[in-house]
Amino acid sequence: MKRLTVAALTALWLLLSITAVACVPTKDATPTTGGNYEDPAQNNGQSADQGNGQNTDGAETGGDTMWLIIGETKLKATLCDNAAARALKASLPLTIEMSDYGNFEKVGTLGTRLPQDDRTITTQAGDLILYQGNHFVIYYDTNRWSLTRLGRIDNVTQSELKEILGEGDVTVTLTDTP
Repeated sequence: MKRLTVAALTALWLLLSITAVACVPTKDATPTTGGNYEDPAQNNGQSADQGNGQNTDGAETGGDTMWLIIGETKLKATLCDNAAARALKASLPLTIEMSDYGNFEKVGTLGTRLPQDDRTITTQAGDLILYQGNHFVIYYDTNRWSLTRLGRIDNVTQSELKEILGEGDVTVTLTDTP
């Protein structure tokens, strides 16, 4: 009986260890799909050129825009052409309390669910992401995970975005007018 208990506890520990490791996001600068990804380390924190209408994972931007208001700063963002971005745009204006997570993103609850189209992507500074259908995320560094891309902040470098977002919690207002 004692052997069976030890074996069961060992199996449970192994299962929990594997599950815990599988749930930890990795910080990886290697793109998983095509696109014009640039490693921020190679371009002094500048975001990749998005002038071709594509995000780093090849996802098409829709050309529709919204504004993020963070303190006194207004940032223009170009939205992707997908159901989640259209649903987000339809729900504007929104004010979201956001917290830092992992030293690479700010995340806040939307208060509603949006359609998901998760794909494994590598984010970069300025990416706007839907996580788990109800969390809005602003990336200020890279991460690789299964996410739904909403859009991208226009014309902001990684260092500028880090300064605008600051450390700790931040309030972000999303609106369709500046």
